[in-house]
Amino acid sequence: MAIPYSVLDLATVGEGQTSAQALQASIELARRTEELGYHRFWVAEHHNMPGVASSAPPVLIAHVASATSRMRVGSGGVMLPNHAPLVVAEQFGMLEALHPGRIDLGLGRAPGTDPRTAHALRRSPAPLSADDFPEQLSELISYFSGDATGITAVPAAGNKPPIWLLGSSGYSAQLSGMLGMPFAFAHHFSAQNTLPALALYRKHFQPSALLDKPYAMVAASVICADTDEQAQYLAGPGALSFLRLRSGRPGLIATPEEAAAYPYTDVERLIVEDRLANQIIGSPATVERGIEKLLAETEADELMITTMVHSPADRLRSYELVAGLR
Repeated sequence: MAIPYSVLDLATVGEGQTSAQALQASIELARRTEELGYHRFWVAEHHNMPGVASSAPPVLIAHVASATSRMRVGSGGVMLPNHAPLVVAEQFGMLEALHPGRIDLGLGRAPGTDPRTAHALRRSPAPLSADDFPEQLSELISYFSGDATGITAVPAAGNKPPIWLLGSSGYSAQLSGMLGMPFAFAHHFSAQNTLPALALYRKHFQPSALLDKPYAMVAASVICADTDEQAQYLAGPGALSFLRLRSGRPGLIATPEEAAAYPYTDVERLIVEDRLANQIIGSPATVERGIEKLLAETEADELMITTMVHSPADRLRSYELVAGLR
């Protein structure tokens, strides 16, 4: 039986594009991927990154949900250390009330940004760390269940969307299993931890009111084009963006021409090659083999695809080609 395929989008901003154009392209991508049969459309929270416009997932989720009618829409994810749990509960309770049965709340335990920006988000002398995540999660759930002492979170109470934990290591995998929650693993930037984390999730899983058995989704970077050569060419900007981010120089997504002409040092080229090695890039036949291999290794219940290229048209074409493989 074929598993669901879903979309993880960052509303990337390429050279020559504006944030407004990137956000509109995300809306158009959601509409088209719904037509193609994708199951979910998630947006990720990032801050202080010029090439990523998805800084406010609840706002973007509302627009995507209004522009579509069937697919589930959610966060992949909301970085809980950046926000008061009450605010997250109110936002996602409202989304669920407006779009019942279609909203997902995916939560991450890292700030997803640099320390200065994390401080600006929380405005506290000592920003919460990942170690505070279980307490934050418990507080968040209490607002949805109506168990918070002296506080009624309107409209969260009675409008609880499914809560997912997101992870790139074993911590969230184990916690998600113990709480009986669905789990999404970030294979696209932590491939070396994928199999150990999924094993931990399944080992520690305890049935809950939400799930009677583990449900694991794997997020993978996929770029599909008509030929292997074209796909590799389109993958260059994403690899260059990763290199610049790692060097503390985040910027807009480069054009394929700029990425191809970039004067990589030997060390930089090794970093880029290592980055690309964990992605599924190529023609439909090549991508099909890559996806089949990943799913066989992970036994994932769902595949979430993220595609970082410069052109919205090339991104959309990639999702169309992948949909044709099913």
